[in-house]
Amino acid sequence: MKALTITGYSTALFSTWYFVEELGILLDAGDGVSATLLQKSRKINHVFISHADRDHLTGLLQLNQLNARDGFPVICYPRDGGSYPALEAFSKRFDPHVAGTVWMPVAPDDEIRIKDDILVVPLRNEHVRAAPGVIRSLGYKIMQTRRKLRPELAGLTQEDIRRIGIEQGKEKTTIEVRRNILSYSGDTPVASPETWQDAEILIHEATFLGGDEVIEHPSYKNLHSRLEEVIEMVSATNVQQLVLGHFSSRYAPEQIDQSIRQLCERYALNIPVFRVLPGQTVRDILGGLPVNR
Repeated sequence: MKALTITGYSTALFSTWYFVEELGILLDAGDGVSATLLQKSRKINHVFISHADRDHLTGLLQLNQLNARDGFPVICYPRDGGSYPALEAFSKRFDPHVAGTVWMPVAPDDEIRIKDDILVVPLRNEHVRAAPGVIRSLGYKIMQTRRKLRPELAGLTQEDIRRIGIEQGKEKTTIEVRRNILSYSGDTPVASPETWQDAEILIHEATFLGGDEVIEHPSYKNLHSRLEEVIEMVSATNVQQLVLGHFSSRYAPEQIDQSIRQLCERYALNIPVFRVLPGQTVRDILGGLPVNR
């Protein structure tokens, strides 16, 4: 797959969204997404919401009323969040023409296939405190899939392989191979490195820079990450590119960039690191210059 074009805005407390143009995917739907993307918002077929904080979903009503058609967009949300059915009901009453939109509750280990070779897998995070079986906050992994010849058939002729496929079914001749082309943390405290291992691109929140700052949302006591924890965690993975966002607006851009450079040096993180600064929309995030280069 060619390089992904990701446009995003992410400022803690105010709005977060990331648009992956080639895949027609929107990750979260904070305020201003439609006004920023304009006609490109019509490319969005699937929306994946991480949690029900208003700064992650208040753009849904405008996006939906502009783009709704039979079967699309598909809005995927954490299964046990009570806000989403209420928002769906209001949306359909307020804009009756959006009846074709699909609202889909999802949970970890679900697989949402959005293209023949692309599926999205939700994973639980701990931003919203909830009992183990209750799903109110999610991250997402976007996987590219392809079929590969089963290793045990490698020595056979094409004719033998074709015969097995006819007699036993094609699934007996190939296995599915998955690449984690993009992972999105949503709002979350830092997880173990294994959570994001093998992600070619990781979009991760970094609300606070470090030190003893409180990492709970002041109103709802939801949990967030510190930049230093994120850099340390990613340094223990084979993530290939890192995008940081959701910084608190208390920080100046120079302060954020300096912290990123210092921490990349401290933890010997040599992969390209990009950032979405507070109050700024970044178009084609990966097409810009990494902060640490």
